Amino acid sequence: MARSAILNVMVQAAMKAGRSLARDFGEVQNLQVSLKGPGDYVSQADRKAEEIIYTELRRARPDYSFLMEETGAVEGSDGQHRWLVDPLDGTTNFLHGIPMFAVSIALERQGQIVAGVIFNPAMDELYTAERGGGAFLNDRRLRVSGRIKLVDSVIGTGVPHLGRGHHGDYLVQLRNVMGEVSGIRRMGAAALDLAAVAAGRFDGFWEDGLSPWDTGAGIIMVREAGGFVTDLEGSQDVVESKFIVAGNEAIQRALLKTLKKPI
Repeated sequence: MARSAILNVMVQAAMKAGRSLARDFGEVQNLQVSLKGPGDYVSQADRKAEEIIYTELRRARPDYSFLMEETGAVEGSDGQHRWLVDPLDGTTNFLHGIPMFAVSIALERQGQIVAGVIFNPAMDELYTAERGGGAFLNDRRLRVSGRIKLVDSVIGTGVPHLGRGHHGDYLVQLRNVMGEVSGIRRMGAAALDLAAVAAGRFDGFWEDGLSPWDTGAGIIMVREAGGFVTDLEGSQDVVESKFIVAGNEAIQRALLKTLKKPI
């Protein structure tokens, strides 16, 4: 596949950060960990990966703005472009030695995601997408699944934990979905959940309490693989939305309807 210059920059930054994470993953028990919030940890590896990505992207496009999980917003002189960066999506998995974590980088232009990269170094899986150019896994073209009924579907989700989310609302949603589908999975990294939808591994996905750095790359991944991503109200303007519902056309619509049912 042919990549644009900007996507090559993003891939280079993601893989360089990913190699750093892979080295630290091998020494996970020796990492110094600080507590960022209830059940939400940040490690030296996380901060180091973010610095690598920032340095690489800033060198290539010095005027672009940033929104990063750890550092927050960094304003650039170019008001049209913004990087959305999660240097380690799946921090809890990482710290527990579970190889389901990823680097996620998206490029936003005038409020629209135009390119995304998701890299899981533990599994050597590189997902890339550009607007109008399709989505790929290690250079293999991706398509969302072709299933059209919830009863045949495996659905990904994010489960709220200590200090996060509305547990009561989620349990209503989970009960409604449980009765309609073939299976429910929880990976622990929203970027990888959305990548799984793009790859047809998951037929759909929903989660609340997300941030732009969690979903930016995954949104374009799903859409370029032929899928749909909206918020709970069905709006496609989801970059700043905390609630994401994704899938192919039929499953996304059915999942959205199921999630909105009363108990």
